[in-house]
Amino acid sequence: MRMLQKWGIFLLSIIAPAFAHADEADLVAALQKTYTACVGIDDSLADLKKMAGINTAITGVGTGLGAGATIVGIVKANKDAQAKQIADKINYTEKPYQIMPTEAQMNEMRNEFNSAGLQNEFDELRRQSKKLGNWRTGLLAGNTVTNVAGAIIAGKNTTDGDLQNQIDNCKTAISELRRARGRARIDGVDVGEANSIISACEGFETVDISKINTRAKGAMISSAVGAATGLSGTITSAVANSESIRKDGLKPSEKTNVDWDKEKSINTAANVLSGASTVASGVATVFNATQISAIKKVANVAAKCTGALK
Repeated sequence: MRMLQKWGIFLLSIIAPAFAHADEADLVAALQKTYTACVGIDDSLADLKKMAGINTAITGVGTGLGAGATIVGIVKANKDAQAKQIADKINYTEKPYQIMPTEAQMNEMRNEFNSAGLQNEFDELRRQSKKLGNWRTGLLAGNTVTNVAGAIIAGKNTTDGDLQNQIDNCKTAISELRRARGRARIDGVDVGEANSIISACEGFETVDISKINTRAKGAMISSAVGAATGLSGTITSAVANSESIRKDGLKPSEKTNVDWDKEKSINTAANVLSGASTVASGVATVFNATQISAIKKVANVAAKCTGALK
């Protein structure tokens, strides 16, 4: 019996170190696998974060241009309303019962109009209106361009299957390292390095990169809507500011209420489209900003992990 005990102790003294060496080798292999799987993820995210930042700036500019176009359109509408009020003072073609004034009355009215300096005021208001209309068209064109650029960038600024696979491989490597650490710790092997790496890299187990693509899709759709409304607004604004609609070649008394109403309705449509494009640009800016936040959450984990591995 004593002989068997001695043989058991002897065999254990031979086998135990072998197991310890095996567990240490497994730990080293797990560390190497974690390094291979996890290093470089932060580099893959760097371009995404940079482009999201650029797109946020672009759509932010677009929002400003759209807001400017909307404000200019409102100011223009006010100028047009003032001009219409002046025109109404000499537009006697729509009196009740269509009673036409005599030539003498017309001359008196013209003299009153001219003597009051209303013609000059009318001309100045229309000049300002024309200028504001051109500004609105230009601002809307700029808004359209930024929205088109924003849609293109957002459409491309997404994660691909390779990044997801890399993160999944890293998560698998961390799990294997955790198991190897447990076995090595039992055998008294130093697991300090493994502890540091697991602590730094285990954040990958909870990150969700799908949010990055969700934000990108939202930004792309919003920018596309902004581009469509911006383009429509640009065209409408240009039409509203054209001579065929403004009829600046006519005398104030020759432009009918139908003409004024048509001009007003087209300008209103341009302002509505301008406002819609501004809102779309603003929404795209928010999506881009939140995409940056989503990327940063993953990038912070990646940077921390890479730092521990190096």
